[in-house]
Amino acid sequence: MNFVRVGMWRRFAALMLDWLACLSISNSVTTRGTLAHQVAPLAIFFLEIWILTSLSGSSAGQRVLGIRVVRFGDGGRVAPLQVLIRSVLIVLVVTAVTFDENGRGLHERLSGSVLTRAEKK
Repeated sequence: MNFVRVGMWRRFAALMLDWLACLSISNSVTTRGTLAHQVAPLAIFFLEIWILTSLSGSSAGQRVLGIRVVRFGDGGRVAPLQVLIRSVLIVLVVTAVTFDENGRGLHERLSGSVLTRAEKK
């Protein structure tokens, strides 16, 4: 199956939009200097990408930039377990910045997913 490859800048921009949104939420509900203030952004980020990608096929940042996550084998909707695996590996960072010759990160290969341009409706 052929997928429209998503460039690094678009991936990074979507990631930054998601991270800034989660950081903003965290800053509004936690107190500076506490453990919760340090841990909350990552926890919110994990939940945001897992839940939104499971429900709609893309995180908030990905949706804004017109990209989505699909199954690598057939381009269909990703299963919640695939999204969970992908989300855990993204939070680990190293798997999200390790790419193969096709532009797929380790998190995509291990979850059986791929990031592609969203089809216009």
